[in-house]
Amino acid sequence: MKRYYLLLTLLLLSIFTITTQAAEKSIHKDYQHAQWDPIHFQPAIATASNEQCLGCHQEILDRQVLIKSPAGITAESTKAWYQTLTTYEGAQQTFHQRHLSSDFSNQVMNMQCITCHEGNNPREEAIIPPDQNQTQFTLRKSVNPETCLMCHGNFPDYVRMGLPSHWNESRDIFQNNCLLCHAGIRNNRHQVNFLKAEAIEKAGKENADVCFGCHGGRQWYRISYPYPRHAWEGMAKEIPDWAKERPTESHPRFQIPANKISKK
Repeated sequence: MKRYYLLLTLLLLSIFTITTQAAEKSIHKDYQHAQWDPIHFQPAIATASNEQCLGCHQEILDRQVLIKSPAGITAESTKAWYQTLTTYEGAQQTFHQRHLSSDFSNQVMNMQCITCHEGNNPREEAIIPPDQNQTQFTLRKSVNPETCLMCHGNFPDYVRMGLPSHWNESRDIFQNNCLLCHAGIRNNRHQVNFLKAEAIEKAGKENADVCFGCHGGRQWYRISYPYPRHAWEGMAKEIPDWAKERPTESHPRFQIPANKISKK
């Protein structure tokens, strides 16, 4: 009798395992199931790891830039805009490679898929083909532009910073060294979870393009990002007029727990 129950238990376990594996394969192969997987929605996506995302979206890192553009220009014979800074080395890379797997991104950034992608809801997506009578929907895989603006905004108002002209023109006056001033001014920097603050500070001492790259050197927008004015040692008590509307803390989803903030 015991042998009978043991065989029955083993049989049921085998059936359960086969059924589970079949279900998992079905989910991963079926686009409709994958589209509505809870990981694509809040709150699950807020804690999704890169490994979880790349488990299904690895192609975004495997994809390579075109050897030759449709116009016939080869990648080797020209420079992309992001290659004009000295911090970028090597051949051209795709958007996601530059943010997730390039040497420079690994050195100074801690970018996660969810840093930019906060999830999407197919119920609120724009239909395909587009319908001009229904413009209330968002595009698929939309990203908040303010997230991009944090690193791809215009150079800040140089007059407000006390510079005689744009950094492109006045950098030599300051020995091409941002830290010539900022070693003692607004020195509580880069304390967000998608950057490596200590690595940025170290690299910035050796190459000003590390600083300028994210503060105007890789500009996508005509405006600059209104960074929060985190208090720093020696900060003046009087707040200038231009800063009175500025927040004093980063957005909650980018904040680092107090016990993990790096000390410079």
